Amino acid sequence: MPDRKAESEYMDYSLREWVRMARHHGSIAQAAVSAQSQESGASPEAVRETMAHHLRCMQESVKNGLDERLRSVSGLTGGQAVLLLRHLQQGKSLCGSLLGKAEAYALATAECNACMGKIVAAPTAGACGILPGAILAMMEEKGVTEEQAVDALFVAAAVGQSIATQASISGAEGGCQAECGSAAAMAAAALTHLEGGSPQQCVDAAAFAIMNLLGLVCDPVGGLVEVPCVYRNVGSSGVAFTAADMVLSGISCPIEPDEVILAMKEVGDALPASLRETGEGGCAACESICARLRM
Repeated sequence: MPDRKAESEYMDYSLREWVRMARHHGSIAQAAVSAQSQESGASPEAVRETMAHHLRCMQESVKNGLDERLRSVSGLTGGQAVLLLRHLQQGKSLCGSLLGKAEAYALATAECNACMGKIVAAPTAGACGILPGAILAMMEEKGVTEEQAVDALFVAAAVGQSIATQASISGAEGGCQAECGSAAAMAAAALTHLEGGSPQQCVDAAAFAIMNLLGLVCDPVGGLVEVPCVYRNVGSSGVAFTAADMVLSGISCPIEPDEVILAMKEVGDALPASLRETGEGGCAACESICARLRM
């Protein structure tokens, strides 16, 4: 039997390490449960129940975010997720039911956050909709059970920890690639796991998602987590699904996934301050939206 305590103590939380741990535990999900149990002192059952609670919070956030009466204090967001869902329900969505629901639920969660509702930061408030949207859409459209969804969230958590350890999940530090990019990577890995992908495919999917959002700037209008933040949650949902589709089709990431994370860090470090959550550049400097805030 492997020495679980030693594994936990010396684990560096790289994606490569999670894949190695998965060989001992059977999956990244089980490795993450074991690691969290050892670090927190809680039983594996208690650790899983905490994650199940997070899943239920995600469901509640989507429900609240789909209230057509919802409006943020600024008036910039709210009531838009329900429009996207209706578009889907009317059979007009170009994305189909699965991705269409994921996008609508991602926007609902992001709008819930913008309107001061309760959300699960996954991994941050600004990128809170991408992972829930993907998981909840899979539950509704693919018959994923709560237990399977909890496992997928642990896979996502492992990827998020790798990114936070090696780079950053902060828009102020690394741009929105560190927030929506990280969330898309987490969702891509979770989706891959749900579709029976191997641990290596899960981390390859995460790398593809980051690769496709590399350089994404953080430019909140008026310093608020609303525009363009909530819409990037929608767009990043599509990135997560396409990343998962690539690896599930048999495409391997040609770059070591951990190297992609390090590349994201280098890009984030190189971004000027105006594009790292200061509200001074990018969309935040567009006069049409700034004028609305001044009205």
